[in-house]
Amino acid sequence: MDYIIDTMSNLIHQTAFFNLTWGNYVLILVAFIFLYLAIAKGFEPLLLVPISFGMLLVNMFPDIMISPEESSNGVGGLLHYFYLLDEWSIMPSLIFMGVGAMTDFGPLIANPKSFLLGAAAQFGIYVAYFFAILMGFNGKAAAAISIIGGADGPTSIFLCGKLGQTEYMGPIAVAAYSYMSLVPIIQPPIMRLLTTEKERKIKMEQLRPVSKLERILFPVVVTVVVVLILPTTAPLIGMLMLGNLFRESGVVKQLSETASNALMYIVVIMLGTSVGATTSAEAFLKLDTLKIVALGLIAFAFGTAAGVLLAKLMNKVTGGRINPLIGSAGVSAVPMAARVSQKVGAEADPTNFLLMHAMGPNVAGVIGTAVAAGTFMAIFGVF
Repeated sequence: MDYIIDTMSNLIHQTAFFNLTWGNYVLILVAFIFLYLAIAKGFEPLLLVPISFGMLLVNMFPDIMISPEESSNGVGGLLHYFYLLDEWSIMPSLIFMGVGAMTDFGPLIANPKSFLLGAAAQFGIYVAYFFAILMGFNGKAAAAISIIGGADGPTSIFLCGKLGQTEYMGPIAVAAYSYMSLVPIIQPPIMRLLTTEKERKIKMEQLRPVSKLERILFPVVVTVVVVLILPTTAPLIGMLMLGNLFRESGVVKQLSETASNALMYIVVIMLGTSVGATTSAEAFLKLDTLKIVALGLIAFAFGTAAGVLLAKLMNKVTGGRINPLIGSAGVSAVPMAARVSQKVGAEADPTNFLLMHAMGPNVAGVIGTAVAAGTFMAIFGVF
């Protein structure tokens, strides 16, 4: 009888209920909220579902992220090995290949001025960098945090790993992906505040057709120019443009389909769950986490505002031919930010179609954020 009682007692005490802290319960609740936003509200479900589930798992069973050195049998937890691929910058680079294979750079090629709007939207990154320094973060940590302003989760993870700031990877990644999913909530108030109704109703001229030769040359030329000037961008820009070359060349359909579908979704599953699993209560519930979340919002807001303001200036210079709303799409949340530009423009005039015009700054923002990350790596001598 004593044996049965002892066995039952051991089994009961092995349940998670006896090992969870209040912090674990808080983050389990946060995971449920993220799942609700992803499933019920449709906020970037491809990102939030795996992230929130990874968060849920690690706060019920922390050993799922345990390293081999900490393990009693020398074998690490499942998500620890996924996480290593994030830390080594492999996953973010593969994500960029998939993004390139899925993205039409035609609107950017047809309207090269979009590069300026994509660059302007990176202003928030540099604002957040200096704010982070003022808040007490060291230079490398401030750089890793500030990239959140580009609304580009893979680049945030990539730079964090390259700069050796893995202790902040969980909060940075979660903040970056959260702001990506909340683009439809965060951006519209800023866009309406900085534009008049008349400006929001501006209809832009139809983009010119882009030839197949231009589409093929674009990824090659961008890779050569950007990587020669800033070699540290090679992993991100190189993979982004390789994926796009798969798409546009027309001779490697199988590679294009694999990069944009099967490979992309496999990587998203592994990256999302491992990123979510970095948010254990011990690692996540700190004052620095709140600072990172606040800095991400500052960066994102300033980036959105800078894009809109430059578009307003370009509208004045061109005699009213540019709708300032497309400037907000300069953050690299593809294609969500472009859709928000379309939505806000359609609210002012239902016959106004800005989506393709906004895609130019949107894809320029992807390139701009990668360049910003490469610039920080060059500043700190990291390759």
